[in-house]
Amino acid sequence: MFETQQAPPATHVPTHAPVDDSHKRQEVLRHARQLFQKEPDWVSFFRDVLGINGVVRRAYPDAGALAEFEKSDEYLEIQVMLAKLRENGRTQVTEQEPTRVITVRMPKSLHESLRVEAHERHTSMNKLCISKLVQMIDDGLVPNEV
Repeated sequence: MFETQQAPPATHVPTHAPVDDSHKRQEVLRHARQLFQKEPDWVSFFRDVLGINGVVRRAYPDAGALAEFEKSDEYLEIQVMLAKLRENGRTQVTEQEPTRVITVRMPKSLHESLRVEAHERHTSMNKLCISKLVQMIDDGLVPNEV
């Protein structure tokens, strides 16, 4: 008699294995730390690390990968560095980085909340709003334009 051999149980092979980008995250953080040690103004640090052509966007040009990086401890450390530089208050306005002005329409209640929060934090509304703008935001908390 013939014995039938059973095939080994099928194992699920993921089509996209999780990517270990720890080396890339560490390289981005290394660059940020080196720049931070030079004590740049916060605008230069932001531009070179987090700006459109900064090291983070070059390392993570894909929106999904960037969103994942923004959940990392490395990104948090970069945010802390940025906050410390902003505490120094040094801002260098240059031809490379001129100041721009935007107008934001908001309900009176939100404006009042920002005004009170700025007062409680002993800062200006401008500094408070910039702080809120440079912080990470969960995609689920930003409404889509329809």
